Amino acid sequence: MDASHPQTPRVVVIGQGYVGLPLAIAAVDAGFDVVGYDVDINRTKALADGRSFTVDVPSAKVRAALDCGRYVATDDQAALENFDVAIITVPTPLNDGDPDLSFVVTAAKAVADYVRPGSLVVLESTTYPGTTEELVVPLLESGSGLRAGTDFMVGYSPERIDPGNPTWTFANTPKLCSGIDAASLAAVCEFYGAITEKVIPVDGTRQAELAKLIENTFRHVNVALVNELAVFAGELGVDVWGAIDAAATKPFGFMRFTPGPGVGGHCLPIDPSYLSWMVRRRTGRPFRFVELANNVNDQMPRYVADRVAKSLNRAGIAVSRSRILLLGLAYKRNTSDARESPAMAVAQLLAADGAELLIADPHVGLEMFERVGGRRVVTDMATVTDADLVVLLTDHDSFDYEFIVRHAQAVLDARHRMEGPRVEYL
Repeated sequence: MDASHPQTPRVVVIGQGYVGLPLAIAAVDAGFDVVGYDVDINRTKALADGRSFTVDVPSAKVRAALDCGRYVATDDQAALENFDVAIITVPTPLNDGDPDLSFVVTAAKAVADYVRPGSLVVLESTTYPGTTEELVVPLLESGSGLRAGTDFMVGYSPERIDPGNPTWTFANTPKLCSGIDAASLAAVCEFYGAITEKVIPVDGTRQAELAKLIENTFRHVNVALVNELAVFAGELGVDVWGAIDAAATKPFGFMRFTPGPGVGGHCLPIDPSYLSWMVRRRTGRPFRFVELANNVNDQMPRYVADRVAKSLNRAGIAVSRSRILLLGLAYKRNTSDARESPAMAVAQLLAADGAELLIADPHVGLEMFERVGGRRVVTDMATVTDADLVVLLTDHDSFDYEFIVRHAQAVLDARHRMEGPRVEYL
């Protein structure tokens, strides 16, 4: 798997989304020949033109990868031929509360047609323990006519992409690596060792699959804890933000989490449910922590909408007659990712209640504004001043918070980024 070998290994990355694109570009930077395959024609056309859609990979990086001749973005499945390493980075959504692995199945079948002796196939998509060995391996063997562990190698290495995080990037975030046997594990570690700073071998694919779910469930449960604390602290007349700041001074036994309008992205709203589903299916018992966290976090957009109504009522304004400026639609600051965004849910609730919505988000595409029924605006003097209420849902650094506080009639800050007599917090 040495990128300096005269015969440069051919890598295909199935899925060119928030996970697959950074991986593909990292492999190009390491000297591999990379095919970025995606069934989304609009996405592959944009990438082929050198246009990125994620802050983690600037368009200049995509253009450089194209110009050097080691990166191709395509929706043509035939481009998978003659691969040495295939990485599957496709979505694993929920369908009526159950895991939907249809994208993994489709990807595995596509890869299987081109598996050859010595190939390595790695699944990165978040899923329940057993998926790699019980689902992916049989599909690869059936489609190729070869045997995993004998003719070709298979592994699992969970993605750890944190969109917009300038400190922990794809390159310096430790990479968990696992394989179905010793040879597969060695191959997975060798490949990722060439494109990341640190690899961590894990004892088996099931353990690596569970490790990823533990990571996301840990955050999901703790976010739910502080979200419920925020609701009750408000009713008790206690500043939950100040209390969290005070608790965070403890140098051991505490990790800081903060409230918000809910959870979003692919990870927290979905991945813990994979673990809960598997536990219930295999043991017949509920995973109560996950199910309780789901319940708490799912209710937060409605709580924010209710807080908006209360704030407007104090000014003698009904939601149905209000003009509300929402700041942010993305689920996470400084990104364009609006998947499962609680801000989207809040906007839809307020629109259903009859509010006129003005929405500012410099990162999110126009289609998201249309989906929630809001008008896209910039935070100029007239827009901020004319709004009955400004609601901060996603705290992008590009917002001028001092300007907004100075000119807004009233602010509901769900992220604790502003200060002033007209600002109230979640």
